[in-house]
Amino acid sequence: MYLEGRKPKIMEMKKHCAVLIPLVWQKDEMYLLLEVRSGTVSQPGEICFPGGGVEKKERPMDCVVRETQEETGIPKHAIRILGQFDSMCNYTNMQIDTFVGAIAYQDVMKAVPNPEEVSELFLVPLKFFEETEPYVYEYEVAPNIGDDFPYEQLGDCPDKYNWRRGKFTVPIWHYEGKVIWGLTARIIRHFLAEMPKE
Repeated sequence: MYLEGRKPKIMEMKKHCAVLIPLVWQKDEMYLLLEVRSGTVSQPGEICFPGGGVEKKERPMDCVVRETQEETGIPKHAIRILGQFDSMCNYTNMQIDTFVGAIAYQDVMKAVPNPEEVSELFLVPLKFFEETEPYVYEYEVAPNIGDDFPYEQLGDCPDKYNWRRGKFTVPIWHYEGKVIWGLTARIIRHFLAEMPKE
């Protein structure tokens, strides 16, 4: 049967990406490892997690390990995947799977990032995000339906259909002169919200 052994996918997703949420322990404190994107890639200068596009027939988990090694210079054997976290889908028809991983502090200190992709690696204490509320900007995503939409083909549909709208949030944190915002900040904010409270 067609459905036997078939893995479900998300409909109409045109791009599949995966990112790593890298945790680093140092002196009994947990940090997040972040990158500053180089000037030669898209969104230059922005801060992000390691990750990228999932290649054909590649598992998302393998993608984050490969991308983390390629971007940070940290070898694969030093990247320990703790598990898959939540996925995000957005109106740009992109699916982003996230994974939580652990990297030893000494491996981060020895890392030589790929200058074509990453201009800098840095650590931020997780407690900074826990103790600091971000500024949150909210914007509306609305359909831009032209006057040429063929309402007449829909039968009893009114001439001006009530198209659904959506809302997105943009969290913004400032940390030691760096701005952590957008998709990366949304992932961090969701990660904190889902973490078990002691």
